[in-house]
Amino acid sequence: MTKARVFSGVQPTGHLHIGNYLGAIQNFVRLQHEYDCIFCVVDLHAVTVYQEPAELRRKIREIAALFIACGIDPNVATLMVQSSVSGHAELGWLLTCVTPLGWLERMTQYKDKSAKQETIGAGLLQYPVLMAADILLYQSKIVPVGDDQSQHLELTRDIAQSFNSRYGDTFTVPATKLPTHGARVMGLDDPEKKMSKSATGTSHAIGLLDDLAQAKKKIMRATTDSNPAVDFETMGPGVRNLLGIYQAFSGASNEQMQNEFAGLRYGDLKKKVAEQVAQSLEPIQARYREVTTGNLDDLLRQGANRIRPVAEATVRLTKDRMGLYT
Repeated sequence: MTKARVFSGVQPTGHLHIGNYLGAIQNFVRLQHEYDCIFCVVDLHAVTVYQEPAELRRKIREIAALFIACGIDPNVATLMVQSSVSGHAELGWLLTCVTPLGWLERMTQYKDKSAKQETIGAGLLQYPVLMAADILLYQSKIVPVGDDQSQHLELTRDIAQSFNSRYGDTFTVPATKLPTHGARVMGLDDPEKKMSKSATGTSHAIGLLDDLAQAKKKIMRATTDSNPAVDFETMGPGVRNLLGIYQAFSGASNEQMQNEFAGLRYGDLKKKVAEQVAQSLEPIQARYREVTTGNLDDLLRQGANRIRPVAEATVRLTKDRMGLYT
């Protein structure tokens, strides 16, 4: 029986943090054994705004290496870099030509980002079409995205359905969004906001590659509430976030959490969370060092070579449907 194909992309910008790991990457590690998974470092998306070239190359390798360090097996799943397969850009242009401008101008992220900048590149407007191309290029059936990307996934469905209606059955319409089973980790400095890899505050997030002593200090400075100790009935979002981080990393049951933390003073709570986080990050960082000094580039090339025939077949079919020379 053929496994359903899953596609997920991550930009090589910012720093992957424990929220990315607990909320998504842990799920990907499980999914790779149940589905035909493609995990893509989407560097073409990153250059919708200026990226310093040497830093971008470094971040591409960092993101890929962290995926492997966290448990993605490149011999089981496909791990690759977007720009290594030209079909992403080619299909992106073909889909741009059939996507109404009004659809793109309604995208919430475009409106939000363009309002904050004096000048914007055309790539920011076309970003959702390239995202659609990423998904449709591999005839993906399942796309695990967060709530902030739901609108883009709906646009992908609209583009695929519109194209199929006009030119004939060409693309698999991604009909499923996997539910999020991972922990929702909030910012340590502002537990009302989801932890973000683009946030600038030094106490906001714990990066997967943070120095462990520094990671512990961030937790010790985390926002809590006015209670003196853990009260499961009245605790604020900061305490709830710390407990959630501990439970997600440790796998402790709700009963175990109650027994261990009820009535515990916040200083002691933070120490326990800090130790658990450091203990969990240590093997990831050790594996990261192994990967980055090994054959990472060969693994990424192998991933691109493995999936490229699928991309080329989709581009050929799309061009044929549109009447282009092939």
